[in-house]
Order: sequence, then C-alpha cells, then structure tokens
Amino acid sequence: MCIESLCQNKKIYGGDKANYGGIEAGVSQGPGPGTNQVAKRSPQGENLSVKKRAGVQAAARSQTQRAFLPGALVIVTLGNPREKFWGMILELAAEGLSLSGAELASFEDLAAMVKEGEPFTPAVVFFPMHRIERVELDLPDGNLPSLSERFLAKTGLEPCAALTPSIPARTVQAPAIQRPGASTGAKPHAAKERA
Repeated sequence: MCIESLCQNKKIYGGDKANYGGIEAGVSQGPGPGTNQVAKRSPQGENLSVKKRAGVQAAARSQTQRAFLPGALVIVTLGNPREKFWGMILELAAEGLSLSGAELASFEDLAAMVKEGEPFTPAVVFFPMHRIERVELDLPDGNLPSLSERFLAKTGLEPCAALTPSIPARTVQAPAIQRPGASTGAKPHAAKERA
C-alpha cells in the first residue's frame, strides 16, 4: 500500500504521517485491534534502479515463457537414464513436457530416411518433470546451424511440418442397446421373418 493511500485513509483508520531521517512513513491502524500498516517511501532519486531492474527481469521472464510455447523446436536433456531428444513442444506443464520428435542419437538416420521418401511417424512422448534436466531452444550457435536448419537443408522439408503428429481419425461405434429380458442370441428382426 503506498503512502498516499495510507494518508488518504487517515480519516478512516485514524493514522498519522511523519518524516524519519528523510524517509516518509505513514502509519495507520488497520481495521482490527493491534494491526498496524506501515509504508515507507524514500526521497526522490533513491532506488530508482531497483524498479528498472525488476521491470527488465519481468520482461525477460515473460519473453522466456513465450519462447517455450507449443510448436517451439527444442532439444531436451533427460536424466535417469541419460537421453537427449529433439522435437517440437506439444505442451509444457507442471507435470512434464509433451513432445513430438526423435532421439538425438538417431537424428542423422531420421534425416536420411525422410530424404529418401520413406514413411516417417514422429514419436509423440511425454517426459515427467523429474526426468527433465534441461530444455533448450534449437537455435544456431555462431556459424553452426541449428538441428532444424540442418534438417531443412538435408530433407527440403520444414521440421514443424515433419514433426506435427498425424493422429488417425477413430470411428466411434455406439454400444449396442439391449432391451431388458431380451436374449443375447436372438435376432433383432426375428418377428419380421416369421410374418
């Protein structure tokens, strides 16, 4: 709560305003007995960098969160057993990471297989958060191309298009409804056949 609002609420709570060593403080008694609210404001020019740094950190945190959205290409390092996986994020949640991709050890084989036109279905996997050691964006490193760029150069196919899982449509059949007292072996149109 800022000092101005405390001072404005002075009439409501019966608080006062004082200056202690260059720091203004407003003290007001809260709604209940024995509860005091204290707010301090430093003189102009002090601690201005704190607000700027906090804003920069919040912006960086927001930008980082936007980087790991579904569709982002990443390299995941897993522990117990130690593995690396390259793929596209399907979902990132507190429980873990859903990914569509392939093991990093088989990346070259995968690119060769796609280049030759062989059918390819990406692995759709879920890694629980306790196995994930590191998730990094698949970005170029100086003059070294990213895995995504290498995949595109070798296959001519965009990685996002290749890694988008194709889930076959399932036909759902309605369960058969049986009438009470009807036997399971009777034909449903037996009455018509007799006529």
